[in-house]
Amino acid sequence: MTAPISGLTWLLPAGSYAGRARMLLLRSATASRRTWPAVVSGFAEPVFYLLAMGTGLGALVGTLPGPDGRELSYAAFIAPGLLAASAMNGAVFDATFNVFFKLRDSKLYDAMLATPLGPVDIALGEIGWALLRGGLYATGFLSVMAVAGLVTSPWALLALPVALLVAFAFAAVGMAATSFMRSWQDFDFVTLAVLPMFLFGTTFYPLSVYPPVVQVVVECLPLYHAVELMRGLTTGAVHWGMLGHLAYFVVMALVGVVFAARRLHALLLR
Repeated sequence: MTAPISGLTWLLPAGSYAGRARMLLLRSATASRRTWPAVVSGFAEPVFYLLAMGTGLGALVGTLPGPDGRELSYAAFIAPGLLAASAMNGAVFDATFNVFFKLRDSKLYDAMLATPLGPVDIALGEIGWALLRGGLYATGFLSVMAVAGLVTSPWALLALPVALLVAFAFAAVGMAATSFMRSWQDFDFVTLAVLPMFLFGTTFYPLSVYPPVVQVVVECLPLYHAVELMRGLTTGAVHWGMLGHLAYFVVMALVGVVFAARRLHALLLR
């Protein structure tokens, strides 16, 4: 992670990056051996949604127009949205609940600062682990989609790196938001942000069902851009406009990393 950060050093707190963020990744991987049921449940959730909504409700809905106008089965329509949501959920919940516990309850990060680690190393390490977890969920669900015949284009191979970018952006913003939380009750705001995005971010129905004013609001949601990317790649409806969706997450990730690093520096070294 040293190379990508070198160009951002002027935005980060001085003297807070030691280039050892990988040690946080190693620690998180070791600790996760005891929490593997939580990882499995995160993968299973979108699969259950696909079975219940795609198969059950899909029999009533029929087909829906895809990004290029071609008719898609309801399962093929919602699967890319669930893929985007799995990357989001895996990253957000790891970068919020787990980070808050280490920051406020166990005071783990205070102990880490007694080692050759800085606040930026901690921020990047935790964001990186959340990225890997979101990517793991996305990889598993993409495999399920392929086995179920819901992937109809070789462009779907790019869905995994895009899912990693989506997970990175959500993890960075999630960690930045966690730095402002004062108690576990504040996590109601996480649910308040994630759940409406999941329900209304075109995961289950197209943007055209909304009134024009609501469409503008939906188009501002991060998950909407993720769903558009996944749906375009898995169906082969690739176009230049998708670069705008990618740019959205690049900016979101950069802002999140810088903000999370500065907030951790202020909290841990005050």
